[in-house]
Amino acid sequence: MKIVETKKEVREQVREWRRQGLSVGLVPTMGYLHEGHKSLIDRAVAENDRVVVSDFVNPMQFGPKEDLASYPRDLERDAALCEAAGANLIFHPQPEEMYHDDFSSFVDMSTLTGGLCGKSRPIHFRGVCTVVSKLFHIVTPDRAYFGQKDAQQLAVIRHMAEDLDFGIEIVGCPIIREEDGLAKSSRNTYLNRQERQAALVLSRSLAAGKEQIEKGERDAGKVVQAVTEMIREEPLAKIDYVEIVDWKTLEPVKEIDRPVLAAVAVYIGKTRLIDNFIYGG
Repeated sequence: MKIVETKKEVREQVREWRRQGLSVGLVPTMGYLHEGHKSLIDRAVAENDRVVVSDFVNPMQFGPKEDLASYPRDLERDAALCEAAGANLIFHPQPEEMYHDDFSSFVDMSTLTGGLCGKSRPIHFRGVCTVVSKLFHIVTPDRAYFGQKDAQQLAVIRHMAEDLDFGIEIVGCPIIREEDGLAKSSRNTYLNRQERQAALVLSRSLAAGKEQIEKGERDAGKVVQAVTEMIREEPLAKIDYVEIVDWKTLEPVKEIDRPVLAAVAVYIGKTRLIDNFIYGG
């Protein structure tokens, strides 16, 4: 496995693979990899001849008061996980390699990004779409792999790839959880012991909401209310949103009569965590 820092090195390696007739998978990450990322790499390795993992904390998707400076980074640890999983190349650029001094072109979207996480993080998805588009152009993969934990991101990237004719298969992979149900996230490292316990309210409340739907509840408002009330019972939790939306359009629904995404964003102390489930999709 190789680690490279320049776009030129990635392109040269991919061209060599293409000359050999090999397929290429891409797993875009912001580093500090965990079992959730490993599940994406495992899937990519199973479905492609060669796999590139990008390891880049993208400054463009962080707001001015967000955690860019403190976001965890550990390339040595990441490399060990990637190599064990069977990845072939890590692309670890510096910000100036991705964004030159007078960089001024962006990829934005007029749908899917205004609700859910887009409400409180208004520049986030412009940053995501821009960096993922650049990675798609640099790596030119056959398939790219994204986790369902970031369900809105998955929907946005699928839509963008279709809109802009990238010709890349976007593969969504299931949420990977800790044994107690907490969705794996690099931001879990911010939680102290008490907050880590409190964070379980996300998966518990969603499980309760899913159970209501499975038992026949079709009023989205009632399910949202039940999930909300359960989260509010946790003193350390502050709700950003609890919503049930159409899984295709991400617009809120009143009745659960189609595939839906039930999603929550909750602050546990100062740490913002997200979780979700998809029903009927």
